[in-house]
Amino acid sequence: MDFGFGAEDEVFRGEVREWLSAHADGSQDRRAWERTLGKSGWIGLGWGAGGYGNRVGTLTQQVVWAEEYVRAGVPARSGHIGEKLLAPTLLAHGSEEQKARFLPPVAAGEELWCQGYSEPGAGSDLAGVRTRATRVEDGSYRISGQKIWTSLAHEADWCFVLARTDPESRRHHGLTFLLVPMDQPGRVEVRPIRQLTGTSEFNEVFFDGAHARAEHVVGGAGQGWRVAMSLLGFERGVSTLAQQVGFARELDDVVQAAVRTGAVADPVVRALLVRQWAELRTMRWNALRTLGSSGDGGAPSVAKLLWAGWHQRLGELAMLVRGAQATVGPREWADSSPYELDALQHLFLFSRADTIYGGSDQVQRTIIAERVLGLPREPKGVV
Repeated sequence: MDFGFGAEDEVFRGEVREWLSAHADGSQDRRAWERTLGKSGWIGLGWGAGGYGNRVGTLTQQVVWAEEYVRAGVPARSGHIGEKLLAPTLLAHGSEEQKARFLPPVAAGEELWCQGYSEPGAGSDLAGVRTRATRVEDGSYRISGQKIWTSLAHEADWCFVLARTDPESRRHHGLTFLLVPMDQPGRVEVRPIRQLTGTSEFNEVFFDGAHARAEHVVGGAGQGWRVAMSLLGFERGVSTLAQQVGFARELDDVVQAAVRTGAVADPVVRALLVRQWAELRTMRWNALRTLGSSGDGGAPSVAKLLWAGWHQRLGELAMLVRGAQATVGPREWADSSPYELDALQHLFLFSRADTIYGGSDQVQRTIIAERVLGLPREPKGVV
């Protein structure tokens, strides 16, 4: 498609910048910030005119909003899983009652969501789900099992859970997509996972007879695989372009570090910096080329492979230009703050996971091989 920004988009860009400048006072916590966004209708620009309390934005305006949001340096979103993953899934597969119940609170920034997909022993193999949901006499479900690497589960009010409702089923058969409230003491337990960075954005979630209502099944019982695959397609798109704005800022930081340390005088370092810049521009052009297109089943996997490897190499380059100083923290350790990192150290350590989370590189290559190139499916059970 011929993607470009017109005069109306630039007017919209000015409105976005003005609003962000006026409201980003830095004093709000993340949940309060979601409510601030919701009051002005900024959550759900891409949903369409469904009467859920959101503004309606064109595709180019959605890109403008996403890019300017990152440039403004405002708080990281805690409601993006509800806005970018749950909402499009309900719009595609949910009942009118489900849309009316769940979309307005997401648009208002009042209810936060997390995603219950990955499990221990299954990793990126979504068909390996073992969490069970058993139907009881009143038609509701009781869920038992464990999810892992669940982003922001410690803040979430709800979780959309992929669970096995047919105990005799295997692989992608017999799965159901359920909406599960997190506030169930004794039935839902969240345990933060401490990462290399010292932070805990990811969590383990344990379900021990957690309750899910019958009317909170999305797409029908046993249709979870179809719904889950649809949702994975929503993980890429406009957000990829916003992500690249953040990448550009990180690249600038690495270049500045190379200048400060004198590493930029090394022709090999200069070549690596230029390569990162060129690849980032290429990723942007590719994202613009595929934005809004349909029928290209491999585009999300290609995008994930591109940015994950790029970001990981940037983290390695950040350490290279710092030299021995990269091994020293920004301040002395103390009992009150035993683990301190500066921005480039955090970049390096966190980016080690880029090629694993969100679908590992191996899984993305398998998707491209089987669904795009038509190669024979990978044999199961081969070690």
